[in-house]
Amino acid sequence: MSTASRTHHLNLYRRYFELVASGAKTIEIRVKYPHLENLAAGDRIEFRSKDTEERCEVEVLRVTEYPSFEALLDGEGPEKVNPASSREQQIDNIRAIYGPEKEALGALAIEIKLL
Repeated sequence: MSTASRTHHLNLYRRYFELVASGAKTIEIRVKYPHLENLAAGDRIEFRSKDTEERCEVEVLRVTEYPSFEALLDGEGPEKVNPASSREQQIDNIRAIYGPEKEALGALAIEIKLL
């Protein structure tokens, strides 16, 4: 088995891209889609700001699965996901992006470090 890190390419909405690029956002939330099942510590993610060519790269420090977005925010701390929004606002924002059928797949907390 290879221990080489992989690079994943993911898009982010502008407001979240800016938080990642500044280093303020240290937990990225994703639904546990099949293409993310192999995401692991040591991998890299190249985030692209949606509808632009702006990019930033992070290292994955840890991936933790939760049964819901609320459990994830309670487990990780909402300030690590988005220091600019309250927990309640974050739940509303996340659920506006991901409907209940997506949340049912599982929520991933991806701890990241800006490179």
